[in-house]
Amino acid sequence: MNVRTFQRWAERFEAEGDNGLIDRRSPRRAPEEELERMLGLFRDKYADFTVKHFHEQLQKRHGYMLGYTVTKLALHAAGLVRKAPKRSAHRKKRPRRPLRGMLLHQDGSRHVWIEGLPAMDLIVTLDDATSEIYSMLLVEEEGTASTFQALGEVIGEHGLFCALYTDRGSHYFYTPKAGEKVSKTQQTQVGRALSHLGIEHIAAYSPQARGRAERMFGTLQGRLPKDLRLAAIRTVEAANAWLKAHYIAEHNAAFAITAEQQGTAFVADRHEAWREALCVIEERTVGNDNTIAWSGRRLQLPESRLRPHLVKAVVRVHEYPDSTVSVFLGPHRLARFAADGQQISPHTSELGSVLGAVKGKPLRARKRASLTAPARAAVEIARVGAEKRASNRTKKPTRRTNPTAISMA
Repeated sequence: MNVRTFQRWAERFEAEGDNGLIDRRSPRRAPEEELERMLGLFRDKYADFTVKHFHEQLQKRHGYMLGYTVTKLALHAAGLVRKAPKRSAHRKKRPRRPLRGMLLHQDGSRHVWIEGLPAMDLIVTLDDATSEIYSMLLVEEEGTASTFQALGEVIGEHGLFCALYTDRGSHYFYTPKAGEKVSKTQQTQVGRALSHLGIEHIAAYSPQARGRAERMFGTLQGRLPKDLRLAAIRTVEAANAWLKAHYIAEHNAAFAITAEQQGTAFVADRHEAWREALCVIEERTVGNDNTIAWSGRRLQLPESRLRPHLVKAVVRVHEYPDSTVSVFLGPHRLARFAADGQQISPHTSELGSVLGAVKGKPLRARKRASLTAPARAAVEIARVGAEKRASNRTKKPTRRTNPTAISMA
């Protein structure tokens, strides 16, 4: 006990003797029936839960009204839960960032998250300032696609952030020699995308450096599988939908803290540049049959008004997290393909939509619509004063010669 408490007890003992040491707290006790019900529920259904998690489920699902401390002491007395070992005070080595969006952590943890299914990777992206989780998704194996999907969810909802802190996995960084520092010049697909969006990428060189993410996964491994079991979830698709709809908000309400400063460091991406940045980008040379090779398939490129054919042209291929593919020639999207290699019908805003809008117009309008903006401007300049004047427009009166004046001459 602290000094002041000891002084109070000493003063009461000097004034009242042994009676001064009697416990003066309220004599009210928790109902024995409610404690027995609680202990029975723990034995039958929640034996693998922590006390905190068990108490939350009692309040949520069983109308339990007793406090956490009473519950914990009763479990200790019944021998159902061991007392936690006393730990020394934890010293924080790195202060949190003061604003949301200044630094985000992303990491994956392999664990049996769903009963009856093999171990999978849970990809979590959280804020350093608040420990608030922004994205959670279950995948068979952590990699570039899962990273892009998680980052897309965060940026699409909150905006661009300042820095991302990750481990040195091969999809995050290229390491020339195992155990040494990551390359500053040779980038992975993730590194290229973050650099394009202006987001700093920071590498962690030890598990202790990722302490916040590691402690968070310790909490998730103890709670999330049990919550998925209580929600009767058996598939990855249902689990990912449930995480977004329910669990993230509940987790943040229980564990997120308030940032040191008000406001946010997130910046809105109004042009949605992240959609074409957060994807695998590679170049391909078009073959003689106007096809390109991609992931063991041949993708047939359609005809384009940009050039008579695309043979030997160097095109850019974008593969998105949902496995769809787009092929670009410069800024122009030539075609879109589904995961199975089948071409997707072009969207109304993509290449060729201008011609469709003027399909029923005269030939001159169709020709003009097929030009690029600079070419249309050049045509407008060259056409000034060069077109035939319409018959119904006012014409300059012609000068007529007086016959009388001719005869007199």
